[in-house]
Amino acid sequence: MAHVGVPRGTARKRRSVALLATGVLTIPVLAGCTSDSEGPAPVAVPQDIAPASRDRVDEGSTLTWAIDAVPATLNAFQADADSATARITGALLPTLFPMDARGEPRLNPNYLESAEVIEQEPKQVVLYKLDQQAVWSDGREIGAPDFVAQWRALSGKDSAFWTARNAGYERIEKIERGKDDLQVRVTFAKPYADWRSLFSPLYPKEVTGSPGTFNDGARTTLKNTAGPFRLRSVSKAEGTVVLDRNPRWWGDEARLESLVFRAVKTEDRTEALTKGTVDVADIDPSAANSIAQAARYRGGNGQPPAHGPGADSTPASALRSWALAHGSDEEAAETAQAAREKSREAVAVYAAEQKSLRGFAVRKSLEPAYTQLALNGESGPLSDDRVRRAIARTLDRQELADTVLKPLGLPAKPPGSHLALAGQPAYKDGSGALGDRDTKEAQALLADAGWTVGGAIRRTEDTKAGSEAEKKAATGKKAAEEKATEKKEAEKKDGEAAEKDGKASREEGTYVVGDDKPGERPAGDAEVTAQDKRPGGAAGAYAPAGTAAPAPASVKDRLGKGGKPLSLRFVLPSGPGSQSLRAVGEKIVAMLDSIGISTQVTKVDDDSYFKDHIASGAYDLALYSWPATAYPATDGRPIFAKPEPATDGSLLVEQNYTRVGSDHIDQLFDRAVSELDANASRDLLKQADARIWAAAGSIPLYQRPQLVAVDKKLANIGAFGFAAPRYEDIGFTGREAAGSPANRKK
Repeated sequence: MAHVGVPRGTARKRRSVALLATGVLTIPVLAGCTSDSEGPAPVAVPQDIAPASRDRVDEGSTLTWAIDAVPATLNAFQADADSATARITGALLPTLFPMDARGEPRLNPNYLESAEVIEQEPKQVVLYKLDQQAVWSDGREIGAPDFVAQWRALSGKDSAFWTARNAGYERIEKIERGKDDLQVRVTFAKPYADWRSLFSPLYPKEVTGSPGTFNDGARTTLKNTAGPFRLRSVSKAEGTVVLDRNPRWWGDEARLESLVFRAVKTEDRTEALTKGTVDVADIDPSAANSIAQAARYRGGNGQPPAHGPGADSTPASALRSWALAHGSDEEAAETAQAAREKSREAVAVYAAEQKSLRGFAVRKSLEPAYTQLALNGESGPLSDDRVRRAIARTLDRQELADTVLKPLGLPAKPPGSHLALAGQPAYKDGSGALGDRDTKEAQALLADAGWTVGGAIRRTEDTKAGSEAEKKAATGKKAAEEKATEKKEAEKKDGEAAEKDGKASREEGTYVVGDDKPGERPAGDAEVTAQDKRPGGAAGAYAPAGTAAPAPASVKDRLGKGGKPLSLRFVLPSGPGSQSLRAVGEKIVAMLDSIGISTQVTKVDDDSYFKDHIASGAYDLALYSWPATAYPATDGRPIFAKPEPATDGSLLVEQNYTRVGSDHIDQLFDRAVSELDANASRDLLKQADARIWAAAGSIPLYQRPQLVAVDKKLANIGAFGFAAPRYEDIGFTGREAAGSPANRKK
């Protein structure tokens, strides 16, 4: 909610989609860079869901759960599926291996009796044994035909299926029926370590059996489901998706009678909670603060606030008396009293709102996702890995994590891995491959790359060389001819060129303004703003040709090379739910400024932030998030894969929006995803992560906070952390005292 991010599901689904630094990066010494000897492995922050046994949860009633928008599709394998798609289908369809509280996949006994690798040679074979009671909502048993249909739809062999995901499915050679349809035998052409990621969610063959039903039929409805709930309706006009209990569900019966997902924008959620139109909502820190304030509010219950307007009725009478005593007429006095009464009404409304918000608790944990600083290494200064590493070593990651998490009372240890989070078995701190914060080392790296203090100042000889280069380009002279010219003649020509262009000679050490050609951006690729064009804008940016101006003191302290400052485009979202990102961005700007790196911050609409800037590569620095996954070998590869040139000259980058990668990293991912020994696979991933750190295209800053406003009478719901919800266990306790819409029967 409060952070712009990319659903990890999107990463998995778009593996074959080319949306978005080639060469092997120089890798620092990696020995001894991990934290194995620093003590016990870090543990995951526990979930906060007000757990209760099923016998304490009331039977019946309706719960309303806020989502960002009605999903564009209910087909989780299409490119426009989103987090709402995943949340809704989680209650409707089989997930064979949901994540547990440690972020590991666990067999779901509602659907599987067992699932295991029964052969490794000559080929990997997995045998699934389905629960004998598992049936679709039309009464047909879940079986091998559903597995076969989904494999054929997602294998990538038939382009008629509009799918954005084939990871793992393309490795399957065949699927066979076992002793009966409840046994499914899957043979892989190539070993696949993440086989548990497949067939989740599992769709009925009626959806995956033909391109028509797959592409269009499952976008707005699912006639056949197999979860604790079934789909009743989808209404974009009302902004709701309504689920009812599934009467054919063979597991523990859902405690709720109905589950309503309602579209509510981030900025409207506090109001929705106040009005009682939702019972559960992911919220940002400002909404959490409103609930905390309501818990402390003591007005309204016959006891007015200790301070402020509306303490009692006496001030209204006093105001009227004062107006009359000081010469006001009766009408003025009545107007004054009306204003006072209006103030009292406002206080009453506020008190009612506070009373309503006191019915909610803020459940909080750490979301299974991390926010990173992305450095676009495709071109410009950041194409040099020394510059990227210098920026990374300038950042105080602990301070940035504290900024977001400490005010919320959450642990603020910066992540040490790109591929797992604290508490997951694959987690290992690989940040030592990059090194700790060290501004002196950062400055040394920048100097080695040619970026020095004062390098942004264009000196006289640089001006002459630039003028001569322009003249050569205009007249078509070759470089060899220039080298053969006597130094004296060259100086003479320089003077003539300067005079012809209306440029006077300058003393060495002054900044040359007006050198940019009309229409070109200022040095450092900074965007020209309206302020620059007005008097008092960027100094000298639009001064007449030949005008000399002393370099501002700040320019003298800037890092530069050849008269050009080291200046980076920093793109941030501007939406109401992105305050934390902007606060972190401001601190990063200050950290970079402290060593002489300039930034141009551009704030853009949330809707265009990712599509028009991150995915298209129109940025140097950006903040966005990646969710964690139980399958880093599969899901991590497209995020960190080395971009490849396309036939049209562009880059095929998959999900690697930083455009930083190497052949070695790719090879480690390929080996990890084919390694059936779990420990060996994790070791390969840890090696890959160390090299991702060293490449410095992505710098994890903090694990995202998870804040959920929940009706205090609800149990088994809130901040789930890694674990998937058990929808059948969610419900109200003591609902006779409930005042929420969930307790008003339809």
